Formats: sequence, structure tokens, C-alpha cells
Amino acid sequence: MASKPLTKNAMFVDGSWTAAAAGETFTALSPSSGEEIGQLPQGSREDAQRAIDAANRASDAWARLTAFDRAAAMHRVADAIEQRRDELAHTLTLDQGKPLHESRDEVEELIQYWRNAAEDGKRLEGRLANSFTAGKRVLLVRRPRGVIGVITPWNWPYTMPAELIAPALASGNTVVWTPASSTAVAAVALAQCVVEADLPQGVFNLVTGPGSVVGDEIARNPGTHGVGFIGSTETGRKVAEAAAGKAAVLELGGNGPVVVLEDADLDLAAEATVSACFMCAGQSCTAGERLLVHKDVREEFVARVAALVAERVILGDPFADGTTMGPLNNAGVAEKMDEHVADALERGAQLIHGGERASGYATNLYWQPTVLDRVPVDSLVALEETFGPIAPVVEVGSLDEAIRLTNASEYGLLSAIFTRDLAKGLRFADEVRTGWVNINDSSNYWESHLPFGGRAGTASGIGRVGGTGPMESFTELQTVVIS
Repeated sequence: MASKPLTKNAMFVDGSWTAAAAGETFTALSPSSGEEIGQLPQGSREDAQRAIDAANRASDAWARLTAFDRAAAMHRVADAIEQRRDELAHTLTLDQGKPLHESRDEVEELIQYWRNAAEDGKRLEGRLANSFTAGKRVLLVRRPRGVIGVITPWNWPYTMPAELIAPALASGNTVVWTPASSTAVAAVALAQCVVEADLPQGVFNLVTGPGSVVGDEIARNPGTHGVGFIGSTETGRKVAEAAAGKAAVLELGGNGPVVVLEDADLDLAAEATVSACFMCAGQSCTAGERLLVHKDVREEFVARVAALVAERVILGDPFADGTTMGPLNNAGVAEKMDEHVADALERGAQLIHGGERASGYATNLYWQPTVLDRVPVDSLVALEETFGPIAPVVEVGSLDEAIRLTNASEYGLLSAIFTRDLAKGLRFADEVRTGWVNINDSSNYWESHLPFGGRAGTASGIGRVGGTGPMESFTELQTVVIS
């Protein structure tokens, strides 16, 4: 196990590192070793209110800067991240639990998010509209909304905040951010990079503490004018209720299937499935939560997946060479794995690989990579977001059945399909209610500049992250009529 000195006991409010107003702290523990890695401020509503007030004071001046001035600041953040990339990757593995190679990949993507926002902000444009009256000109101008509250999860503690914070700042808003407590050490490390970019006082604020208190205040307080949230559907509904009437980007849960038809390239599908189900120990909203596999190829597909899992998914110390999967991040997600696997087996699913927590590690958060076959459609793992290292195979008899089961889910975030017939792939995309569809690639494949989010009418959120999506939500059109 590797460790580093404890993080500073501070959050960042109104241009200064500060303790919580009440002086309270909470302890951060590494999921891989159980060791203490930080004492963080236990923020309160008062702390959130101080940050919101500071962001409002800074709002007008930041909005008046040119898009090019703000873009330069975003590039400075990216520069700071580049200079600290090794330290940031180490901190991420220590705090989140993912293998070091995955942490390095996340840091590289983090850099890209800040640079994307810098350039997208330069190109955020209004338009010239027509008027009924001769001699008048109508300008439709993009204006920042003001203060954006950002609430983010623990599974990707660098890139998911950047998906919201960077475009919010680049489009002229100020930000108050509260991260998940279980990865608050990584959040402080990222905040240090933002602070190094020397943004004006109050433009960027970080408040650590419980989401039910700090996050609720950020969503509910009239001093925030938009809210960005990434996390579970259950929590997202609470945020939406608290933020009623405000602009919102809510990227919520998924149970998006990976469909494997009888004409699929099974080698390609099996490789992609292992990535879909076990990257970040399955703790991803785009994970392969259900594998809907045609009955004619199910047995062969399951055998290929199980062989790949046994060969390539190496559970262990996330700092060790050769480890490809680390522990789960927290007790809640481990307990959910316990419940979902037990439920599936009780309902008749067949255990192919794994199936229980691993022993002999420093914590009990290490869960074996698990493959289940013949999973009933009414089992928890087929209906809910498991968020763990599991590949549950459900047999289907046709493309029609795969589409029906996809749309029967309350979720509508992402789906994937493997078929050699492009017409079938496009029909699937046309008929499923998911915001993103991959044809012949992992459900975890996406690109940071493309819009990503759930379909309307599902439990997977509203709005879009990626590219200019958040900027469109975090700005509004002002109509200017010139006589």
C-alpha cells in the first residue's frame, strides 16, 4: 500500500482556505488500506451560505470578463493539473480505490475537460433575430445565469466535477461546489489546482461536508441560480425538488443494457463487456449493468466472458503492478452487491465466477469480479443499478425482446448493442429510450466533447454534460432590440 501525508484541514471559500465555521471535521479513510488519509472540514449550512454569498459578490465582475479572459483562466487550471498529474493520480487511488493506471487515465481526461471548456466558451454565441418592424435589429445574447451550485459523486471525483465546474466558469458563472465526502481528499487536491490558476476572489468555492446538509443548502438557497448534479437517481430527485424553478443539469443513474445479438462478433462483445462491467470496479453510471444476450449464443458468450474475467480482472492493492481492479469505494455499494448477488441466486441465477467479498485484504471492500448466467428479469440486479463488479447475463430470444426489456427499465441513460447488421443496430438506436447508444462498443465508451445524459421520461436525469451541453443550461438568452 502507498500513502501520502494527510491533506490540509481546509475548504476554499471567498478566496481563502478555511476551516468549517463550527470547527468540526470528519475523517477520510482509504478504501484499500483502511488508513486515515485526511481530516476534512465538516461543513454546515452556514458554510454553504458564506460560499454562496461570496460567489454572488464575484458574479458580475466575472461575467463582464471576455470569454477569452475566462478561457485563459481555464487553461491555467489545466496547466496546474498537468504539473501535478502524478500527485493527483496517487491521491485519487488512495482516496477512491481505483487502480493507479485508471487514475492516471482520469487525470488525463480531467485536463481535457478544462481545455475543452476554455475553447467552447470562446465559441458560445448568440444570434441575430428578425424583427417585424423595419429599421430594428434584434440581438439574442447568451448571458450567464449567475451562481451555479455543483454537487458531485465519488466514483469519478475529478472528471465529473470538471464536467460541470469548467463549463460553468468558462460561460461566465461563479461556482459553489460540494463533493462526495468519501472522496473529499481528492476534491481538495483538484481545488488546489483551480486555486493555483488565480481566479478572482469568490469565483470558485469548495465546501466539504454531508450532502444532506451542504448539498441541500446549495440546491435550495435562492442565491444559486442553477444546479449541476451527478449521482444516484434517488439523490437526484431530492436535489431537483430542492432546486425547483432553477436551471438544472442532472446526470443520474443507469441500468443500461449491453445487447449481444446472434450475429455479433463474440470476441469483440466479450472484450467490451469486461471493460463495461469491471472498469472502476463497475462503479460507473455507464457500466454494463445488464447483458441481454441472444439465446443462440448465450452459452458461448458467457464462457468467453468468464475466461477473460479469470485471466484479466486481477483484484488487489490498487497501487500494485498488475492489479486491474481495486476495492469498492464505500460500505454502501459493497452491501448493495451483497444484496443483489444473493437475490439473483435465490431467484435461480447461475453463478459462473466470483460471487462474494474477497478475503485477506486490509478492508472488507474488496468484492470478487462476478459473472452470473440465466439471471431472471425480475431480479434486483436486472432492475436496479448495482454499481459493482458484476456481469449479469439475461437471455433474450430476439431484437424485439431486447428493445422491450431496455424500455421496460425506469432508466434511460446509455445502452450498447453488438451486431454485424447495421440496420439492426440503427433500429435499436431508433427505438430504445436511452440518451446514448453505442453500436459495437463497450457501454463505457464515450468522448468528453459529446453531449451525454438521460432521455426524457426516464429516471436518468435531464440536461446534458459533455461539450457545450452544460453551457447551454447554465446560460440564458437575453433579447436586445435596437431601434
